[in-house]
Amino acid sequence: MAKTSISASITVKDNTDIAKVVLMPGDPLRAKHVADHYLENPVCFNTIRNMLGYTGTYRGKKISVMGSGMGIPSLGIYATELYNQFDVDAIIRIGSAGGLSDKVKVRDVVIAMAASTNSSYGDAYGIPGQLAAAADYGMLADSVAAAKELKVNAVVGNVYSSDFFYYPQSDLNQKLRDFGHLAVEMEAAGLYWTAAACHKKALSILTISDHIFTGEALSAEERQNSFHDMMKVALETAWHAIP
Repeated sequence: MAKTSISASITVKDNTDIAKVVLMPGDPLRAKHVADHYLENPVCFNTIRNMLGYTGTYRGKKISVMGSGMGIPSLGIYATELYNQFDVDAIIRIGSAGGLSDKVKVRDVVIAMAASTNSSYGDAYGIPGQLAAAADYGMLADSVAAAKELKVNAVVGNVYSSDFFYYPQSDLNQKLRDFGHLAVEMEAAGLYWTAAACHKKALSILTISDHIFTGEALSAEERQNSFHDMMKVALETAWHAIP
């Protein structure tokens, strides 16, 4: 008998409507694009608050894709519910990032090993000091192997997850660059914290859409091509994460 699951933000008729691995872009319309262009026979499982979610297949395995919204608090809602209420094993964030390091340039894929942040979200877990936000090593290793196999230029390292899109202190980016951060974005740290708290897996795979120090930026068409490279790596990583 089908089991209806109702949460604050996701409603499905049966938990099996959602795959064990979920790809998670920030934009729900990007989730629809992924479903339409990369998954076979996608079916929409969520429309609550227009945070679209779809499940389809890739190379014979069931994979879901769902938007997270912008920022750590929004992602934290959806990731927590997917992990705890819908029995999802792993979430792979797919999104864009602004380049900081000389090691990355526009079009490159960044695989986030760990994420620094200015968010206080991690304070709620009650661990004294700073709670380290890090990826699942198995998925990270699989993504690196997939990038090599696909001949995608991927750089592994730390990123910075900011609660501010427009940060009021102009010297922050230089500090982050000096401490070896590859790029800045807005969700990875929250995903890694949530996965750790839920005893699940997480990884963030990002495309450098612009570079803060060189001023380079991709056109809409170039962003689409670079997104395709990120998606190939993410899909292969998801495929390997499913038994």
